Amino acid sequence: MGWLDGILLGRSKPPEADLDVLFGVPQAALTLEAAGFTATGAGAVCFRDVDGVSDDRVMAEVQQVIDTDASATVAVTDDGQGFRWLQVTRAPGDLQGLVSDLHAANSSMADAGFGPQLLCSTVLFATPSGGPLGLVYLFKQGTFYPFAPQAGRRRDNAVELQVRALVEGDVPVEKTLERWLALWDAPGLSV
Repeated sequence: MGWLDGILLGRSKPPEADLDVLFGVPQAALTLEAAGFTATGAGAVCFRDVDGVSDDRVMAEVQQVIDTDASATVAVTDDGQGFRWLQVTRAPGDLQGLVSDLHAANSSMADAGFGPQLLCSTVLFATPSGGPLGLVYLFKQGTFYPFAPQAGRRRDNAVELQVRALVEGDVPVEKTLERWLALWDAPGLSV
């Protein structure tokens, strides 16, 4: 983007994703655990599938790398919205391993030129009442937000705001609430 875009045309370049902030999630998890939330050991990377085999090749390579660790499982699923999810599951206590897997998947996709197709990553928790909670990383913003779905396609806004207040010292939190998208079809967040 040049000065013409920024000054004359009023266009701004979105912030570049900083995947290294994913490594702040284990600290955020410690903060959440002190408040009664529990890491499940599950997470996922969401991306828009493009026609062709090149992104399938990259995803197969990522799956192969994660599958070399016997303590991790990985699967690819599609949702009803046309998005693809690379799901990773580890032991609930291996959050560092899970975050490393999600970082590797995001990095591999971005390095292969599929950065524009990356949408978000999720790290899953259980709320103190046993409901699902996703700590969602927005790839294009480089920020996190909480998503706490309830039955009937409703959200637990009180829990989401509580989680925001708890983790904002550990990870960059998305300040624009309109970007806190509902991920109804996300793996592990169905109610």
